[in-house]
Amino acid sequence: MQRADTRHRVHARVDDDVRTTKDTGLGHLPSKQWQVNKACCAAVTIAVDLTAWMRLYALTSALAKAEPKTLRYQIFQTPARLVQARRYRGLRLPRTWPWATDLATAIEIIRRMPMPAT
Repeated sequence: MQRADTRHRVHARVDDDVRTTKDTGLGHLPSKQWQVNKACCAAVTIAVDLTAWMRLYALTSALAKAEPKTLRYQIFQTPARLVQARRYRGLRLPRTWPWATDLATAIEIIRRMPMPAT
């Protein structure tokens, strides 16, 4: 019983990853040419990986378990303005955006991460 449950959970997780990848863009290939679709698959794979890492490390609220469609609407399509003041670049988030606090928290978490050693 335990083995069957474990096998099912792994399979369900793989199914979730496939569904997420299709929702991110792999479900609609742009061309009939192999090379164009190959480049599209690479871009989708990078997007899925970045989304997964962002969910894992930067998002803290219910957005940490959100689907790609929700993340696109609430986080990635935020109407922000890129500003520069005193040698500092940042985003000016609209105060009326309902998820501005979540995005600001995620940006601050990413900013405080240590830089990788080269």
